[in-house]
Amino acid sequence: MKHNLKSHVQKHLFTRRDFLSTSLKAGTAAFTTALLPNLSAKAQRQYNVLFIIVDDLRPLLGCYGHQEMHTPNIARLAQRGTLFNRAYCQFPVCNPSRASILTGLRPETNGVQDNNTHFRTTVPDVVTLPQYFKAYGYHTRSIGKIIHGPFADRRSWSAPSWSPKFEPYLNLPSWRSLDVSDDELRDGKVAKHTMAVLEELRNDQFFLAVGFYKPHLPFNAPTKYYDLYDTQIIEDVEDVILHSHHEMRVYSDIPAEGGMLSKEKTLELIRGYAASTSYMDAQVGRVLDQLDALELTEKTVVVLAGDHGFHLGEHGTFAKGTTHEAALRSPLVVSIPGQAHIGTNTDALVELVDIYPTLCDACQLPIPTDLEGISTVPVIEQPKRQWKSATFSQGAPSNLNLTIRTDQYRYTEWGANAVFGKALYDHYVDPNEETNIADLPENAELVALLSERLKAGWRAALPDIYNQPYEQETLTWDINDDGVVDIRDLILISNNFGKTNLDNPKVDVNNDGRVNIIDLLIVAANFTESSYTAAAPKTTSVLLKHVDRIEEWHAEAHKVNEHSHVYDRGIATLEGLIHSVIPKKTVLLPNYPNPFNPETWIPYDLAQGTDVYIHIFNLKGELIRKLSLGFQTAGTYRTQSRSAHWDGHNSAGEPVASGVYFYTFRAGQTKATRKMVITK
Repeated sequence: MKHNLKSHVQKHLFTRRDFLSTSLKAGTAAFTTALLPNLSAKAQRQYNVLFIIVDDLRPLLGCYGHQEMHTPNIARLAQRGTLFNRAYCQFPVCNPSRASILTGLRPETNGVQDNNTHFRTTVPDVVTLPQYFKAYGYHTRSIGKIIHGPFADRRSWSAPSWSPKFEPYLNLPSWRSLDVSDDELRDGKVAKHTMAVLEELRNDQFFLAVGFYKPHLPFNAPTKYYDLYDTQIIEDVEDVILHSHHEMRVYSDIPAEGGMLSKEKTLELIRGYAASTSYMDAQVGRVLDQLDALELTEKTVVVLAGDHGFHLGEHGTFAKGTTHEAALRSPLVVSIPGQAHIGTNTDALVELVDIYPTLCDACQLPIPTDLEGISTVPVIEQPKRQWKSATFSQGAPSNLNLTIRTDQYRYTEWGANAVFGKALYDHYVDPNEETNIADLPENAELVALLSERLKAGWRAALPDIYNQPYEQETLTWDINDDGVVDIRDLILISNNFGKTNLDNPKVDVNNDGRVNIIDLLIVAANFTESSYTAAAPKTTSVLLKHVDRIEEWHAEAHKVNEHSHVYDRGIATLEGLIHSVIPKKTVLLPNYPNPFNPETWIPYDLAQGTDVYIHIFNLKGELIRKLSLGFQTAGTYRTQSRSAHWDGHNSAGEPVASGVYFYTFRAGQTKATRKMVITK
């Protein structure tokens, strides 16, 4: 069996990424050979992920050409990675933008278009970016602001999210230069906690999401960062007009009524924004220093992004929410260990919804087919590559406020069919979007063309490599030829185990004349792969009814004497599928194996996240061991890597005698007791 699996891998097995690299036009270089090993290479651990997201950060950074800004640490990250000059959010408000990044879905799909809607209410079964990595065995953690506001998502994280205590700002000024240390403010606390968690996880495979709060209002920062900006940063500013419900009106130095901020106040606020940005940059530096100190840098993919842009007086306004470049353009830096081109920037048009597939691609995880972004790894490998022809965003208050950004133009429609107006800006001559030329007669044909492209949507703007004839071919491991590798393909193979008259010849994936667990593992290693990269989304989820069957495959797979990368990926997929299901109720399951000397594993299902405790008693009713598992997220805990483990010793560390024992299980309001037999 071992030989058959490896020979198949060497002959046939490659990812969608590898397939693309060998199917491009003559003369076009493959875009994976130097950066990432393919699946036939010697097995290596996949990279860790450090995902840093910053609140209200526009590309007002030194690495983006603003030498007046003191942001050396983000520049340091850019020097070992790729800086994206033209990255755009999908909605210039915190919650919709973050929901789009985390779900890999655009606001019109995930239904999140304001700060008051949690994506779990609109797309309750969506698999988030960290949840996907968690299913593949990563330890996932959230520090600081990742999901907006009061919302939480225990399914995404291996441990409860951590954030510093909220600092009230009502009736306080919009900016303050404070005589405090970095760690007395929230971002300093985030950096300090992140450093501790990195130390804790240094020997684990992790997905660590870190959210910094600044430069979001109020612009509170230690005085030393204000001292960096004793001269004016932006010379040409306008009086700022505030609408009636502007977010700045909660601050004591901003008029509660009236529509105008003076030029002097605007310059004060710009200085505060710059100081807050430098304060945040220093905290990023502390995290990067810790990554270096723990020798994790060469093992970790690092992504830094702002959740959207921010107006600093442009167009006579402050903050975000508009469909202008200032609100939609976001900083984005990606660093992948060993990437061929470092310290480079690219003008490729990309979107924040691309972060999810990019991280999957960089870490060699299958890219889910229902994502609405695409991996930017090809651009990282070839920064001058032709890429998307446009990006698509929408602005507050709804998805009737749509905008498209091409290489040369930004075109916006307000209301269905532009009933409330339209705007056109030529970025070749008007990069600040000061003159709306949509109504000029000579631009009528251009406006009609851009309106058509806006309506055609993001799929029509994909790079040419996503529209090649090879997309109509099928994959070896797509057993039912429906364009996606999912649970149905695994079931087809399983149904043919041991058969000579096969239901489908493709179930003998490695062509060895037998259908067995090896064939299933090869397919599982490529789970979610698709031969139709631009096809309509297809489900790759599993149901609770599938879990028992997947457990049987998982147990059979562990009998195989195999240690290849494909085998490990297949096993990880099966475990991920088991753990991805959220049970309808919390249940204690029989321990296995039973008897098992001298240890045992106790499986269970959790319908919701809670603290879990297991107590073990002898026949006399005496408590001999406590297992305090701490907080566990909702899901199934049925495999050895996830279920509760008892090593067969009492609380004094002594091995227990053979006999009958009882264990009680407590998870929230659920309590249960079971018997187990220990035989020596």
